Amino acid sequence: MNRLAIASGAIALVVLLGAVWYVAGPSSGGDQYAECRATSVAGGTDQIGGPFTLVNAEGETVTDEDVITKPSLVYFGYTFCPDVCPLDTARNAEAVDLLAEQGYDVRPVFISVDPKRDTPEVVGDYAANMHEDMIGLTGSEEQVKAASQAYRTYFSRQPGDDDYYLVDHSTFSYLVLPEEGFVEFFRRDLTPDQVAERTACFLDVG
Repeated sequence: MNRLAIASGAIALVVLLGAVWYVAGPSSGGDQYAECRATSVAGGTDQIGGPFTLVNAEGETVTDEDVITKPSLVYFGYTFCPDVCPLDTARNAEAVDLLAEQGYDVRPVFISVDPKRDTPEVVGDYAANMHEDMIGLTGSEEQVKAASQAYRTYFSRQPGDDDYYLVDHSTFSYLVLPEEGFVEFFRRDLTPDQVAERTACFLDVG
C-alpha cells in the first residue's frame, strides 16, 4: 500500500473544513522564521497551540510542558482510523528518522480525538508500533476537546453501531518547539523528505 496515498473525497472535505483557520502562503514582517515558512496562520502563529493536559500511555496526567521537551511533530487522530491516520503518522515517523540521520532530535506525538476507545494502553501501543520515540496521548473528552481547540483542529464522531464508528478530523501535523510553541503546520500531501527539510530549516534558524 502506498504510504502517501491521496485521501478519499470525504477526508478531503474534512481537511477543507479544518483549514478555515489557515491561509496558504509565506508569512513576512519581522518573523525570524520567515525564510522557512510556506504557510501562514490568520491572526498569527500565536493563535495556534498552547497549554494542554492529557494522559500518557502509562495512565499519567501530563501537560504540554512534560511532552514538548524537544522539537515535536504533533498529530491529532485516532487509532481506529482505517487509512488516513496510519499514513500520516507513518509519514511523520519517517520524517523524524530522516532528521535523525542529519543530527536533529525531533519527537513524533500522537494525540487521540477518540477518547472513548483510545485508552492509554491502546494509544500507547499504537504510538509504539509507529515509532519507538512516538508519544501517544489521550484523556477525558473534556481534555481532548480542550487540546483540539488549542490547536484549532476539527473532529466529529460519525453515526455508527457499537464501537465501529468513524471520526472525521482535520489532518494537519504541527511543528512545535519547546521555547517557541507552534511554528508551522504541514499538510498531508507533503512527503517525508519535504517535512524533514522544512523542519530542519526551523531548527537551524532557532
